[in-house]
Amino acid sequence: MPEEAKPSDVVANHGKWEWSELYRKEDWWAIWLGFLVLLVGLLLFLPRPPAGMHETLAVTDAALAAEAARAPFQTLEWHEANDTRGGLRARNEPFAKTLAKWLGTPGGWTANPLESLYLSEAAAARRRAAAEPAYREAQEATGRALAEAREAQERAAAAEFANPELNDRAETAIRQWRQARETERGSVRTRATVKAYNKIPYLAGLLVLSMLFFAVGTRFIGIHTARFMGGFWFVFLLAVAAWVVGAQSTLKDWGFGGLIWAILGGMLISNTVGVPGFVREALQTEYYIKTGLVLLGAEILFSKILAIGQPGIFVTWLVTPVVLVLTFLFGQRVLKIESKTLNITVSADMSVCGVSAAIATAAACRAKKEELTIAVGMSMLFTAVMMIALPSFIVYVGMHPVLGGAWIGGTVDSTGAVVAAGAFLGETGMFVAATIKMIQNVMIGVIAFGVAVYWCSRVDCLPGQKVSKMEIWYRFPKFVLGFIAASIVFSAILAAMGGAGDVMIDQGVLRGFSVPIRDWFFILAFSSIGLSTNFREMAHQFKGGKPAILYVCGQSLNLALTLTVAYIMFFWVFPGVTESLMK
Repeated sequence: MPEEAKPSDVVANHGKWEWSELYRKEDWWAIWLGFLVLLVGLLLFLPRPPAGMHETLAVTDAALAAEAARAPFQTLEWHEANDTRGGLRARNEPFAKTLAKWLGTPGGWTANPLESLYLSEAAAARRRAAAEPAYREAQEATGRALAEAREAQERAAAAEFANPELNDRAETAIRQWRQARETERGSVRTRATVKAYNKIPYLAGLLVLSMLFFAVGTRFIGIHTARFMGGFWFVFLLAVAAWVVGAQSTLKDWGFGGLIWAILGGMLISNTVGVPGFVREALQTEYYIKTGLVLLGAEILFSKILAIGQPGIFVTWLVTPVVLVLTFLFGQRVLKIESKTLNITVSADMSVCGVSAAIATAAACRAKKEELTIAVGMSMLFTAVMMIALPSFIVYVGMHPVLGGAWIGGTVDSTGAVVAAGAFLGETGMFVAATIKMIQNVMIGVIAFGVAVYWCSRVDCLPGQKVSKMEIWYRFPKFVLGFIAASIVFSAILAAMGGAGDVMIDQGVLRGFSVPIRDWFFILAFSSIGLSTNFREMAHQFKGGKPAILYVCGQSLNLALTLTVAYIMFFWVFPGVTESLMK
């Protein structure tokens, strides 16, 4: 991340476009590498569909349509057909499971961290034995709930689904069965079916492959290739250690996953023994995370955005820019934060979608490295707290799952944390939360462009000067173009493939290949952030606790405004969307 520039330096005309930028700039290499990963994923998965995929899709689609016409709620038969359809996943094919071994992170553990990397057959047997009673109990609970749901549905069917009271009872019983089933198939089953593993060889292979992957572009963008490769292993091992710590069962349940430990671990090293000199060339935070953000773009599928429709768009595209602008003005006029780049980076991090928005905004306004670190660090801390506190409060007050999901999706920063928090509210709440966050992620490109224009024309522009379009293009973070292009391309592919798109793209190329790779790129970036952070250099930025006050006040506004707009849109303006989501 470049140092904050002076106005006279920034407003200079950067001249004509040079084609050499396509291979000499970090942002462009992030795009090329990101699309290389996506292309490889398409080549691996598309020729290998699950057996009988099209026939199964045709049968289940017909069953879903028939059940939707038969009853005013989602019947047991509807769920059975939907589960059969959802079970079609390209990432469950044998070749995909082999890929998963190479791309997988360290496993979970409770008391012995070494079991995260190597689990013997004896240890696996002990885990299965310890989890078996809870798993059996969960299975029995699911069986009882299914029997009650079937009985309730039969009563409603006997009345030809014309009795609203019987219909409500059947729908409630089916929902309770789904919740029991979700519990049974969650962590309880994972522990009861765990198998022995040795992740060390796969991690060693991934170290070499990822090092060579990023090393390809280093010589073109001014990074010493040999020094980069000589220090990369240190960053990778810190990332592995962070995954191991974050996989501890209690820490994981509380939301303190690997990413936050990557930052904290790096900070501990940087501010105690110090970072070894041979590692510094490998601390390429932007290179790693920008490539990961291009992959994130492919996960933003327009078909999922349309599932929520207009209320979701209003909740995100109305609230997000309002909170961003008001938080920035609050920081400048009330808190009087000296650094505008710190102010806008923290504001974007908090109001849009956390780290991804912070990276794009920091690049657009040319914020300092320590300013980006402050924004990211606060984001991770508050995300860990909110992903537990917010759904707990929603459940405690009995909030409607659609409203609660929209509230979580619009305010919790990390996409992964949003899904985890939404799961507390059941299937509907989790779906709404994840989709709202996905819609909000679209704002990354818009916000980055807006910040680039504003900074060039108002902040870094001397009185009487005009900013050329070329300067705005120079300032705009180019990797955002890759983010947007990936979203458009994969949305188009998904739409063209129809029902098979969910199986082969969403549940294949993305979740089976690019998503786990993106997770590794992100944790490499977070490890680099931690190792690059020096508290002594950052101390002046925390003078008076202003960044923390800015974040807390901005998030408070975000919570209040998101809840208000979500209620208005989902229950007053578009109540039909809410009703359809609950079916």
